[in-house]
Formats: sequence, structure tokens, C-alpha cells
Amino acid sequence: MQQPACYSIVDLMEMMAERIGEAARSLNGDDAAAFVDELLVARRVYVAGAGRSGLVARAFAMRLRHLGVESFVVGETITPALQEGDTLVAFSGSGETNSIVDYCEMVREIGGRICLITATPASRIGRMANCTVNLGNHAPRIGGMPGRYEVRQLTGQYRSVAPAFAPFGTLFEMTALVFSDAVLSAMMELKHCSLEEIKGRLANIQ
Repeated sequence: MQQPACYSIVDLMEMMAERIGEAARSLNGDDAAAFVDELLVARRVYVAGAGRSGLVARAFAMRLRHLGVESFVVGETITPALQEGDTLVAFSGSGETNSIVDYCEMVREIGGRICLITATPASRIGRMANCTVNLGNHAPRIGGMPGRYEVRQLTGQYRSVAPAFAPFGTLFEMTALVFSDAVLSAMMELKHCSLEEIKGRLANIQ
């Protein structure tokens, strides 16, 4: 029996790159600039995300450190207490992940700021956020998603940039990673960071 034809790896990579390009072209520049401003004035920056979004958040926190920004990952044993004047950056494609919603509610009660990187601004976190960056303007909406990240993973209910050819919501995370790297590049220029300064902050005991 002849196997059905499938896309090549190169084709799939090009399709994903095109979708990320679509996200960049649909991005609201004012929202992106407002996000950068939030980071520049924050006393300290905390990041949070579940699953793969959490990995993007960790990468973002590491790069912020390289730029000299005091940043922490929520849930780490050495993360200090968040205080008024601190900012939480939440990475959540759905904006509904219960654990991240809980973090944001606590931040709001404490008097901190909330920035949301998402594909669903009309969400529970979106309604709490002081600043929202929508990376999903061009994506079809998928309604009725459960709030538990683990349930969405098991049932295949994802809010992906393009679920038809990139399963598991991976395009949101890839788009979020590219966006966060672009933000860091902008901050590097705004803070006048030299490569020598950044190199001096890289880990040297790993």
C-alpha cells in the first residue's frame, strides 16, 4: 500500500517561518513598545509559563539577566518574594492556564504589574494584565479550552498559530521566542549595552 505523500522537513520549516513572519507583520507595534517600556521601568522582572511556554519564559529571564535586568523565574527555590513595583511577564497562549492565572491574581493583590504574551488577549489573564502583546491575530480561534494546561496537552486542545501542520501549539512558543529575542535586541540598544558587558554576565561555572 502506497504511503500518502507528506511535506518535507524543509517545506515544514519554511511554512513555520512564514507563519512567524505573519505574526510579526500583524503585531501591534504600540503594544510591543509598551511592553518594552514596562520592562525598562520595572524594579524587578519575574517570568512564568507552563510547559513549553515556561521554557520560553526561562530563556527570556536568562537573557534579561545578561542585559543587567534583575529577573527571576516563578517557582524556583531561590526566587525572592515579589513586591510592589515588580513586574510579572506571563507567557500563555490561551491566557487561561490555571496556574498562571493564580500567579497573576497574587501579583495583582500585591500591587505588581502584569504583562501577558499570548495568542488570546480576551482571556482571564488578559483581563488582569496591565500590558498585553497579542501574537495570534492571524490565527483561527479555538473555543472551549479547559484551563488546565495538562488537560489541553492530553486532549489535543491547543491554541496554536497554525495547528493544522504544527501540532502541540508549538508555533505560539516559537513565535513567542522570536518576539522575546527581538525585545531583548531592542532593550540592548536602548540600554546601550555593549557586547563586552553582556559577555561579562554570562555563566562561567557551568
